[in-house]
Amino acid sequence: MINTDEAALRCDFLETYHILDYRALPARQAALFACGLGIRSRIMQKLSGMQTDLHTLLLALIGDAARLLVWQNTEDGVKGRNRPRSIVDQLLSGPKETAGFDSPEAFDAWRARMIGGDNDA
Repeated sequence: MINTDEAALRCDFLETYHILDYRALPARQAALFACGLGIRSRIMQKLSGMQTDLHTLLLALIGDAARLLVWQNTEDGVKGRNRPRSIVDQLLSGPKETAGFDSPEAFDAWRARMIGGDNDA
């Protein structure tokens, strides 16, 4: 676990056990605590290759199903166009674009593009 992501392990120890320095523990006790971390912990998600926890994924599946049911009863749904984007697909594919901004104006321009101004992005 340490070799995979020590920062995630340290965060999990702090969040779960309120242990700031796991290295101060005896090795067996630290190993026991590490094995006791839940599947929703950062390190367990990383070790399992999950990009999001199961709880969030199930909620996204429910949301996708609800959106699809509503869409099917619209004119677009009947004609099979403008299908809503899947929340699950977005969670599993990760971020498409990351951005940094040098000024509030740059952020405002980016935000306007993201919420519908330009479709160039």
